Amino acid sequence: MRFMAMTGAAALAMALAACSGGTGTTNDAAMNDTAFGNDMGLDNMVDGNMMAAGGTAIAALKTADGKDAGSATVTEADGALHVTLTATGLPAGTHAVHIHTTGKCDAPTFETAGGHWNPTGAHHGINNAESPRPHLGDLPNMDVGADGNGTLDFDVAGATLAGLLDTDGAALVVHADADDLKSDPSGNAGGRIACGVITAQ
Repeated sequence: MRFMAMTGAAALAMALAACSGGTGTTNDAAMNDTAFGNDMGLDNMVDGNMMAAGGTAIAALKTADGKDAGSATVTEADGALHVTLTATGLPAGTHAVHIHTTGKCDAPTFETAGGHWNPTGAHHGINNAESPRPHLGDLPNMDVGADGNGTLDFDVAGATLAGLLDTDGAALVVHADADDLKSDPSGNAGGRIACGVITAQ
């Protein structure tokens, strides 16, 4: 009887869903989870396992000649990804930092990391009038001191590790120049001088 009751409840739920016709009020994220990189399909398998909500990922950055360039932690909490980057051994100045769409960092150009992580199809830059919000992969510029060190802390609202770490992964990239925060596709940020593959923990 318990099995029959559960089966009946499931059937009723399916019938109600079929009859709803999608006319109810939902927010954009609920209507299309992929809008914020939250597609929970097979593309979100990491090492053969579905990513659970929450969690942590890390990246070890290297320069084009293989030297250590710092590390980053990406933590999912409170509806956002919190990115913490501690950079070392980089040229002094202001540098763009972006999340790129592919988890490959082949030196010396790091072009294998692909373009910016942009599941929403947005324009680049927080000052770009063509888009109400930037790529999810757009992070603030990072200032590096004369000692070659720099830090960055930033929340990527609405993003998840499941969306970030799809089948081809993701990478964190530091660029040679500052991001102008408006030019498509990458803010005139110059070459890629450091890269780290983001991996789940």
